[in-house]
Amino acid sequence: MTSDLFVWLAAYAALGVVGGFAAGLLGIGGGMLFVPLLTWLFEAQGFARASLVHLALGTSLAIIVFTSISSARTHHTKGNVDWSIVRGIAPGIVLGGVLGGWLARQLSTTVLASVFAVFVTYSAVQMFLNAKPKPSRQLPGVWGLFGVGTLISGLSQLVGAGGGFLSVPFMTWCNVNMHRAVGTSAALGLPIAVMGALMFFVNGRQVSGLPEGSLGFIYLPAFLAILLPGVLMAPVGARLASRLPVATLKRVFAGFLFVLAAKMLHSALLT
Repeated sequence: MTSDLFVWLAAYAALGVVGGFAAGLLGIGGGMLFVPLLTWLFEAQGFARASLVHLALGTSLAIIVFTSISSARTHHTKGNVDWSIVRGIAPGIVLGGVLGGWLARQLSTTVLASVFAVFVTYSAVQMFLNAKPKPSRQLPGVWGLFGVGTLISGLSQLVGAGGGFLSVPFMTWCNVNMHRAVGTSAALGLPIAVMGALMFFVNGRQVSGLPEGSLGFIYLPAFLAILLPGVLMAPVGARLASRLPVATLKRVFAGFLFVLAAKMLHSALLT
């Protein structure tokens, strides 16, 4: 192994530690962290600019398949996953995954980075303001949850995330307890990530100029180096989440998203 390769793999592993912890703590699957930092690392390695964000999105979603399993399992053991919500939203996730994956293939790196920044900023503002929903507000019915699942899954493909940036604010807006919303979001991240990783694998197979070691828009060296530390750290974050007060958890979530939105917007403007 060359020294340069060792350095990049070490950087990916460190990202896995931080991203896995964030996945468990905030129920976001780690994608909000993985995408901007993978984009930066890929750019530093000299990968083709036209595919930078696509590779970051696909790699992030492939990782989230596994971090979501680890995080959701921990939240489930603590009783913080509402499986009735998961069952209601899951069918829409399939449709949203197909539509979002197709759309992501059509968009440029600059547009994808801008979309990431806009939607993450929106989510951060919602959490930071901590707006109180009306006490009577409830989750929608079957078709409403289907539509919500389609929207969350579709947008998640465009930002390479497990959907927590939308599903957590949505559930808290509908008077779902914050800890339960985070746990349920972690469970929802699994089908969203599976659909997303599949679409980025398929859509990237015919693209030329991808770095050696790519499987479609999934960069395997980064995926493998991030995976183990990410899976190991997700339960650590999940255990801490169950002990933090709701107000603190919301502030952490909002601050985390603000920083990452600024990073991705900066990347978009320079592309």
